[in-house]
Amino acid sequence: MTLVRDAIGNLLVDLGVRTVFGVVGSGNFHYTNAMTARGARFVAARHEGGAATMADAHARMSDEVTVLSLHQGCGYTNALTGIAEAAKSSTRLLVLTAEATEPTSNFAIDQAAMAVGAGAVAMRVRSPETALVDVARAFATCQDQGRTVVLNVPIDVQDRLLPDDAATRQFVPVAPPQPALEELERFADLLLAAERPVFVAGRGSRSPGAKEALRELAARTGALLATSAVARGMFNDDSWGIDVSGGFSSPLTAELVAGADLVVGFGCALNMWTMRHGRLIAPDATVVQVDIDPSAIGRNRDVHLGLWGGVAPTATATTRLLDLRDEPVRTGYRSAEIGERIRAGLRWNQLDIVDESADGLVDPRALTAELNNLLPAERIVSVDSGNFLGFPSMYLDVPDEYGFCFTQAFQSVGLGLATGIGAALARPDRLPVVGVGDGGFLMGISELETAVRLGLPLLVVVYDDAMYGAEVHHFGAGESLDHVTFPDGDLAAIARGHGCEAVTVRDTADLAPVKDWVSSGPTRPMVIDAKVLSREGSWWLHEAFGH
Repeated sequence: MTLVRDAIGNLLVDLGVRTVFGVVGSGNFHYTNAMTARGARFVAARHEGGAATMADAHARMSDEVTVLSLHQGCGYTNALTGIAEAAKSSTRLLVLTAEATEPTSNFAIDQAAMAVGAGAVAMRVRSPETALVDVARAFATCQDQGRTVVLNVPIDVQDRLLPDDAATRQFVPVAPPQPALEELERFADLLLAAERPVFVAGRGSRSPGAKEALRELAARTGALLATSAVARGMFNDDSWGIDVSGGFSSPLTAELVAGADLVVGFGCALNMWTMRHGRLIAPDATVVQVDIDPSAIGRNRDVHLGLWGGVAPTATATTRLLDLRDEPVRTGYRSAEIGERIRAGLRWNQLDIVDESADGLVDPRALTAELNNLLPAERIVSVDSGNFLGFPSMYLDVPDEYGFCFTQAFQSVGLGLATGIGAALARPDRLPVVGVGDGGFLMGISELETAVRLGLPLLVVVYDDAMYGAEVHHFGAGESLDHVTFPDGDLAAIARGHGCEAVTVRDTADLAPVKDWVSSGPTRPMVIDAKVLSREGSWWLHEAFGH
């Protein structure tokens, strides 16, 4: 005799779930235990908001469906910001939440409506007879469609017996669409006519076979290879990769993207961040967008050609078409001069920095560049949101597209620490590094204990300017800033109180303990309370606010 709640947990592990994050309450106690008894790992967070972001980051960096286990009502609402971030990012996150169906319950709310409002897919375990089908459908929607799914499990259903003849079903994945031949012909013509093509690979390019297919088509047509922020690092090992297009672009990257006569977004939204409000696209450039979601094509800007298809199938089919035409390999943008410029000065760390550290405050550029030199190359970098955001995103190199976890689709402050924990658990072979502001660090600080408890060698870099820098620099002089500035605090002492190693940094010379920590084979986090210069709003915020 099996209860529905146990059958749900057993089936999810059998389908492939390996890691579960959450906070356990009465409503999700049993199916969480069922998953761990079946072999899944459960990671207990201190707050459901932290658990949601950990699960989101883990799913992104592992390419696995990750489960978020929640109590009904308040446990679910505590996690909504993280769920919204995951949904906006097309994360394969399965939110398994208990649901109160008795109207008199304190926990009774319309959880399905909230899921839909946050951009997730709302599903429900409808009855004991359909429980196995409902769970399999939810898992398949996550895995095969790349969606965040909220699966509501009514308490009165989960406590019932699973019938011996309960229905089962396998959901066979559907192959991604591929553009029609005439559309591929138009695309091929545009590629052949272009003298300076640039491919920009986005989130949708982190799919099986896409990276290789894009490199092959780019080599065939002479295109340079850029990425959006979420795919940063994808083409690090390609001599024609030009790093991130958008607000984090180095001067040379921005120049090369802006100089393109053909810009092709592959699984990339071509939004204001990636294209700097459109300024990175030349007025006479041709724009092509390839996406598996037809509603994404042309959403942020007009395009000359939209191709509804998966990145890998579309790129591969286009390369084959060029081969069938017997078209010669084109040089395109890949001239000897451009190649030499890319090798000489593409990345921010290749550019000179004038260290302006003074008066007990460290220049955040110099701080981050020095950390880049101190830390091992095999790292996984996560970031929070705030005025500081660009420094770790630009000056900390990453090894590949699984080295940068960017939970910024919802642009919420306070997710960074939890992001770093989830990313660390997805990639235990890499040193996890988190960049946060003092505001975001304090918002999410409950999860510092989680990192200590898990024994994570997590380096937390707090860019501490004792303010909400984005608001201070945006509103500036003439406005009262009393509500967005704070007394300087000893964040290193707070971190030590949580069980971390910690150091206060006011100059790059103060980073010596970090080198010792790295070489010691750490088994607990280190927090750097970096007292940083913050004289003006960062360039990326100027982009965000449009001035």
